[in-house]
Amino acid sequence: MFFGIIIAALFFSMVAQHFFGAVPPWGARVFLMPIVFLYGALSFSTGGMLFLAFLSGVMWDLLHSQWVEETVELGVGWSVLVYAVLGVVMSGLRPLFLRRRWEVHCLFSGLATSVLVGAEYVMISLRREPLQFEFSPLIWGRILGAGVVALVLSPILFFVLGYLARLIGHQHYRPEREVEE
Repeated sequence: MFFGIIIAALFFSMVAQHFFGAVPPWGARVFLMPIVFLYGALSFSTGGMLFLAFLSGVMWDLLHSQWVEETVELGVGWSVLVYAVLGVVMSGLRPLFLRRRWEVHCLFSGLATSVLVGAEYVMISLRREPLQFEFSPLIWGRILGAGVVALVLSPILFFVLGYLARLIGHQHYRPEREVEE
């Protein structure tokens, strides 16, 4: 049941993040969906995390696809790989999560959101002609600002999702070797 709640939260957070404006000092966007995905990566097994990575990546790509002169700048599916890699790293931090050490996960949520925005910028730069990577202060502000916003919002979203998990009696995934100890 909690898996369905996370899937619904992914969709609603993706919709909700478009109603927030850019953060003034940096021009950074508020990204909620990566935070919800990362909480799901902590809550479920590798198979569940990979399904959430696929779903999140496809939703992200479909929503952020840009058409320039009748060609798509970014194809659908590239961010599935980025979400999967970030999900694997977050799943590796699960033992800390099970010991209620939430600080590391909130810090990683900020870093992961910056990585996601930075990877999108790199992919767009690779597709454009002529190939150039221009990392101006504006670009850095948008990449790092999105991470700072995620860093601030992740404790709130983790608390809300954790409360929902406890409310419905969800047991977070524990590998067999941890259960035996």
